[in-house]
Amino acid sequence: MRIKSLFVFVILLAALALSACGPAAVVPAAAERVLSVTGTGQAFIKPDIAYIYVGVHTENPTAADAVSENNAQTAKVIDALKKWGVDAKDIHTSNFSIWPIDRYDPATGSPTGEKNYAVDNTVYVTVRDLTKIGSLLDTLVQAGANTINSIQFDLADKTAAMKEARAVAMKNAQEQAQELAGLANVSLMEITNISYADSTPYVYAEFGRGGGGGSPVQANVPIEPGQMTITATVSVTYGIK
Repeated sequence: MRIKSLFVFVILLAALALSACGPAAVVPAAAERVLSVTGTGQAFIKPDIAYIYVGVHTENPTAADAVSENNAQTAKVIDALKKWGVDAKDIHTSNFSIWPIDRYDPATGSPTGEKNYAVDNTVYVTVRDLTKIGSLLDTLVQAGANTINSIQFDLADKTAAMKEARAVAMKNAQEQAQELAGLANVSLMEITNISYADSTPYVYAEFGRGGGGGSPVQANVPIEPGQMTITATVSVTYGIK
């Protein structure tokens, strides 16, 4: 009887030991208290560089003649660019294409079944002297360019302007955070996260297409690059208490 009682006692002790080693109750951590704001900043700059798509469009009854005429005309345009002062490294062929087009009877407007061949040769030009861009366009038209799609203005080095926009954006975010913290009666702690993005929309001067169709290219057009806007956006997260 005594042995039996001792055996039961040992079992009870083992059960108590096992229960003591069981998983402890997990207390969920308090959710982190944060305040997130987004600040924006802008810097205004004057362009100092321009990119122009200049082209020659020709049509002929044979592909060979269309290409030959286009090559000769494009060579004159490129030569005019170089004489005007554009460096060879700033002149790039961006497109060369040839395709058949239907001929139409001028009296009936119906296809004749014959074909002409059209050729487009487009040159991408970087212009670094914006004070004379109007005279350059006139020079190109006189040389045989009959397609000017657009002029895109830019700033060659945007580093300083981007820094300025980011500084303004960060200050804007800090001011928002301080204002909101005051309204909510909380204190700002350290910054836990920062994300950043910027954008620089290009400034365009649109032109009609010349000999290839549409409105003719206008020479001696006064060109004003105006100003560009660089926008920076920062998202900042603060801890609060």
